[in-house]
Amino acid sequence: MTVGVMGSAGGELSPEVRQRVRRLGKVVAERGHVLITGACPGLPHEAVMGAKEAGGTVVGVSPALNMEEHVLKYHSPTRGYDAIIYTGSGLMGREIENIRSCDVVIFAGGRSGTLGEFAIAYDEAKVIGVLKSTGGITDHLGTIIGMVAKETGATVCYDEDPRRLLDKLEGIYQRHILPRHMKVLGQCGSADGVAES
Repeated sequence: MTVGVMGSAGGELSPEVRQRVRRLGKVVAERGHVLITGACPGLPHEAVMGAKEAGGTVVGVSPALNMEEHVLKYHSPTRGYDAIIYTGSGLMGREIENIRSCDVVIFAGGRSGTLGEFAIAYDEAKVIGVLKSTGGITDHLGTIIGMVAKETGATVCYDEDPRRLLDKLEGIYQRHILPRHMKVLGQCGSADGVAES
């Protein structure tokens, strides 16, 4: 399962919230999932550091064209990633690749960029987790969903405990996403996932 963690890259981030998101990254890694973030500082990077503490695999989806731009223009970290994908799409442009690369997406804290990522995930019927008590936009997502008044097929789960939140998301993944993946793989004619002609 690929698990995206999206959230505040800056602003006021309390030690308690940082620790909760780091614990989330650790749980993702302990369960053998791949962590995906926007390769940015702040709360997503706390998840990265937690995942690496537990020996996990981490992929970053950068807004930059290359490593130099990633570091110098976007002031983003390189430590902790197994791979960074340089989209060259800018902050808003890379959000689509970021969200679409995830089986489930978890939101923590957040400001306008996180709201944009949530809008994409919600509109594209993703399985979404909201890590409660992390402040920012996540404190208002329930209200925003009500205001949008649009049924997209997205599933949204809430919990303030990273382990319980991941339990909920794994359950949905195993019931709804994994069977679809297995069906597609079963239709392939070879072990490498490429259909035979």
